[in-house]
Amino acid sequence: MAKLTWRIWLLIIVLLLSLLSIAPWGYFESGVVIKSVEQNSTASSQGLQAGEIIKSVNGQQVKNLDDYTKIISSLFPATDKIKIPITTEKNSYILFTDKAPEIAVSDTPKTKIKTGLDLSGGARTLVKPEKSLSSSEMNELIAVTSNRLNVFGISDITIRQVTDLSGNNFMLVEVAGATPADLKDLVAKQGKFEARIGNEIVFSGGNEDIASVCRNDASCSGIYSCEQSKGAYYCSFRFTVYLSEQAAKRHATITSSLQPSQESPGYLDKKLDLYVDDSLLDSLFISVNLKGQETTQVSVQGSGSGATQQEAYQAAQKNMNKLQTILITGSLPYKLDIVKLDTISPALGKEFMKNLSFLALIVFAIVSTILFVKYRKIKITASVILTMFSEAFITLGIAALIRWNLDAPSIAGIIAGMGTGVNDQIVIIDEAVSNVQESLVQRIKRAFFIILGAFFTIIAAMLPLFWAGAGMLKGFALTTILTVTAGILITRPAFSDILKKIQQ
Repeated sequence: MAKLTWRIWLLIIVLLLSLLSIAPWGYFESGVVIKSVEQNSTASSQGLQAGEIIKSVNGQQVKNLDDYTKIISSLFPATDKIKIPITTEKNSYILFTDKAPEIAVSDTPKTKIKTGLDLSGGARTLVKPEKSLSSSEMNELIAVTSNRLNVFGISDITIRQVTDLSGNNFMLVEVAGATPADLKDLVAKQGKFEARIGNEIVFSGGNEDIASVCRNDASCSGIYSCEQSKGAYYCSFRFTVYLSEQAAKRHATITSSLQPSQESPGYLDKKLDLYVDDSLLDSLFISVNLKGQETTQVSVQGSGSGATQQEAYQAAQKNMNKLQTILITGSLPYKLDIVKLDTISPALGKEFMKNLSFLALIVFAIVSTILFVKYRKIKITASVILTMFSEAFITLGIAALIRWNLDAPSIAGIIAGMGTGVNDQIVIIDEAVSNVQESLVQRIKRAFFIILGAFFTIIAAMLPLFWAGAGMLKGFALTTILTVTAGILITRPAFSDILKKIQQ
């Protein structure tokens, strides 16, 4: 048995790592995954969260989306509120409702490969600030937008900064399963933050009312307790918000007319309600000691829950960071203009993948036939085909690892990379079988000189598209670069060693 070279072993190891990255073990995962939870709904109030996998509803096992749909259809519409036990992989919930749970679900993903809107469906918008923003201001805008969308319980969100060839900065927002109307309503608003007592505004987000917010300082910000209750863990956080003198006077005026609460001794009879874009985010108790006081410090408190103490701690940390970000930059000083708004049907993605699979079979048959007719060796033909698909598999593994959303342009980039791979392998084969009076090693070295020249030409052509692709061409450029790089570093050196063994 011929010994394998280190290049071939490297290819085998990278393919195994790609398999682990893609991890197709989802075929054994039953249930449906929660894609989004409607804010202020019964499901939301009971703690159901996007990303959880529903295993059973009303005592009946849920294996897939069809099972979930049949169970819900059999329960509703209902004439009165009914009890619905829901079990997820993390927790158990009980809903009392007279209508179907206000959540969006889908089958559990079979792999870790994330598909873009072109394949999974949803809405995409390209947003441009009314004025030119610096990189730090754009990062703040992205943070606020991400927080606002997360408040609505949406799980599949992609938000990133893109730049066109003229240097204009845009924000690209993609939400799977959303409609253009939903996305427009969520993104077009300015991220207004308000703290109210009753109908009166005490302070708003931004520099006018908030002097500063304590962050990353254990003396005035952090998780201060974690407790277990009814099988779940709860961790509480608090941090200090420093108000301006104007906001402090407003706080004194509004609280002076409040009375001590009969239900919650030690607190006033109204709470400090926190709103983001006119949607209630949280309600905080007001100590009786603050009645009529011009305080410039407000202690904001909240909590996070989880099945374990670690999960609860992480949830509390996330909630605290989210609220701090909204308080600091919640009220943006600029308007957002929607440049482009698209919707993509998931049916188009399914049809695209069906046609692509059919086309791949045709191309596979044509390439295999041409190679066999040209070289008359089944081993060479099989080596080219296997190497070509190895490059594609490695690219998919990298995409899964970096959580890149594969859309139609990305797949086109993989195909383009595979095409250059076949071309390079043909160059190697032609040099290897040529009648030039040189050693096989020298001929393959000459082939790699040609291949390296083509590689750097492709990289030089793809980099401008990657940096200025505004999200549409970026996927094509990235996957092309990944595929040809995997080829030049891993698959094509391994192919040359395989060819040497075939020629021996």
